[in-house]
Amino acid sequence: MPASINACKDILNEQFIDNAWVPSRSQTCRPVLNPYNESLLAEVTCGDSADVDIAVAAARRALPGWRAMPEVSRGEYLVAIAAGLETRRQALAELSCRNNGKPLVEAHQDLDDAIACYRYYAKAAVALGQRQGTVADAGQADLEARHYWDAIGVVGLITPWNFPLVSSAWKLAPALAAGCAVVFKPSEVTPLPERILAEIVIEAGLPPGVFNLLLGDGEGIGAPLSRHPGIDKLSFTGSNAVGEAVMHAAAQGVRPVSLELGGKSPILVTEDADLGLARDLVMAGICYNAGQMCSATSRLLVHESVADDLYAAIDAAISELHLGDPMTKGTDMGPLVSATQRERVQGYMVLANEEGLSSKTPTIALPGCGFFVAPRLYREVPTTSRLWQEEIFGPLLCARRVADDAEAIGLANGSDFGLAATVVTGDADRAEAIARRLEAGNVWCNSDQVAPPQGSWGGMKRSGIGRELGDLGLGAYLELKRITRPLKT
Repeated sequence: MPASINACKDILNEQFIDNAWVPSRSQTCRPVLNPYNESLLAEVTCGDSADVDIAVAAARRALPGWRAMPEVSRGEYLVAIAAGLETRRQALAELSCRNNGKPLVEAHQDLDDAIACYRYYAKAAVALGQRQGTVADAGQADLEARHYWDAIGVVGLITPWNFPLVSSAWKLAPALAAGCAVVFKPSEVTPLPERILAEIVIEAGLPPGVFNLLLGDGEGIGAPLSRHPGIDKLSFTGSNAVGEAVMHAAAQGVRPVSLELGGKSPILVTEDADLGLARDLVMAGICYNAGQMCSATSRLLVHESVADDLYAAIDAAISELHLGDPMTKGTDMGPLVSATQRERVQGYMVLANEEGLSSKTPTIALPGCGFFVAPRLYREVPTTSRLWQEEIFGPLLCARRVADDAEAIGLANGSDFGLAATVVTGDADRAEAIARRLEAGNVWCNSDQVAPPQGSWGGMKRSGIGRELGDLGLGAYLELKRITRPLKT
């Protein structure tokens, strides 16, 4: 196990630039805590705009050589990164548990997703090379045209704290496959798993400057990275408020952005649904990662004929959950990631009481320490409630009974967000017909929230701009070039 994974209570005041750890220009650090026992894991630099300047300069120096490298060679580097994650699988999963608070089984699933993503884009890089120079319609008989795809340039990548190593893989793997040099800022709340990517990059042999990792907060790193003129494109995942700030900063210089933002996703249950399956999908949609998912299905729309039965089944399932040490087998749900996040979720619980919202969810035992919030089901929540309208990012479920599919679809679409949705019915064709009418970028029918690397991820309305994963995820880091010339005779 690498020493850096074992490190505890370290002062991490260095940045990874040009394949080396260099002192941060910042004079301040912030604590990184274990959300289960509230112990100090490390102190990490807040970062400084001077760090950003140096990292961007390194990426710009590295860009020409990396962009010109054959795609098959870039793919080999991605395979090596996947292998580095695989080698550290257990250690990284445990580190993610300690830093993020998610149960160990979920952390292992994250590692599986990240490894699969790098391997997928390794193959995508090879396929990109094979389609360079694709013949296109020139428009007239005496001309010929071909299409080429060039890396967009130096990209700034900013990821949140809820899925360490996964959110970064969704950005880093396609960006590197496309031939971009990157400056990557992980969340200041969960930087420790992402920090190990530096070791993996060195072992994989990436050229200096292709991958630069900057630790720090929004003020020290995020804002100066977003407005830096040496960044050709920004890709951000996080809150709408920060996403709007990133987009505003990118407007200077007319730089493109990809934004994966908030959600307030619905789960629709019809009268012919398997209620056992519905219960399980509802529980997964609101309790996985303690509800800290942009795709959390936090609005339940259930047919009135089965609503009471489903409500009772959900409350019973919640009462059987074990909340505790995420490193311990048998823990169903860990703590929220931070005291700040717990206070945010508890604030919505206070608001629910003020609004007189009904909850019959049994009280379940919480550990004596840690940032825990027990899941709750609120029944018949009015659409005017802030709990119905706003993203809570915690295990609070709002429910309403509906008379038919049309009412369910109307209420589901009555949101500023459009990231995801789930449909649970007894008929596959009916499920797809409902899904086609939902304003959401990802809809699962009688299924868990699977998000394979060959799929797509992104939302409609205020849930963001662009898509990650699959061909569209690679295309987000490419510019199409069309070359037209006289036809050879």
